[in-house]
Amino acid sequence: MLYIIGLGLNEKGISVEGIEALKKCGKIYLENYTVNFPYNTKELEKIIGKKIIPADRNFVEGNKIIPESKKQYAALLVYGSPLTATTHISLVEEARKENVECKIIYSASIFDAVAETGLQIYKFGKIASMPAWKKNFEPTSFMEIVRDNEKINAHSLILIDIGLDFKDAINELEISAREEKIKIGKIVVCSCLGTSEKEIIYDEIKNFKDREIAKPYCMIIPSKLHFMEQEILEKFGSY
Repeated sequence: MLYIIGLGLNEKGISVEGIEALKKCGKIYLENYTVNFPYNTKELEKIIGKKIIPADRNFVEGNKIIPESKKQYAALLVYGSPLTATTHISLVEEARKENVECKIIYSASIFDAVAETGLQIYKFGKIASMPAWKKNFEPTSFMEIVRDNEKINAHSLILIDIGLDFKDAINELEISAREEKIKIGKIVVCSCLGTSEKEIIYDEIKNFKDREIAKPYCMIIPSKLHFMEQEILEKFGSY
């Protein structure tokens, strides 16, 4: 039996259903390569009362948990909601092919939490992912999604690659927007949503350059604002 369990956004975000499922499990793995956790996973171990085994991309995408699930109850813990990454739905399908029963236990995710900005969820368009630039690899194509969203007056949520420091992300956003000929006004930066350290800031890009922003964080490029959205966003202005 395989459980894929969402952890929510803080160390107490896992559901009662999730904790009950973990009591049955002989092996508990934690997917650790898609997000910077806003808390120490030792805190999570104390809450669930069991040892957690880190699981890297090779382990998860190689479906290495499936043989474990044939022998015993096993679980893969995923930050936020369990199926937001395409590799996780692939794992579900592979488990079914191997005749391994698989149960998904959901929890809150960044897609819920961004509503706290005041931006209306149904007005968001396609989601963009900002990759960490490397030598000879500086793609700006994620901004094409922003352009597509602007055509339909939709807000753009940009998820940030794990390990990408905020100052580098702001620089990458500026360069990419310039190269793709996209004009950006004020943006929203959300940090550690769902935790006691949460921060939401609405400001011009230039005013973010000297700020320290904790991981995990995301950016939102708003499109045409409803007056209620505008009113709430302005309360998150820089101060």
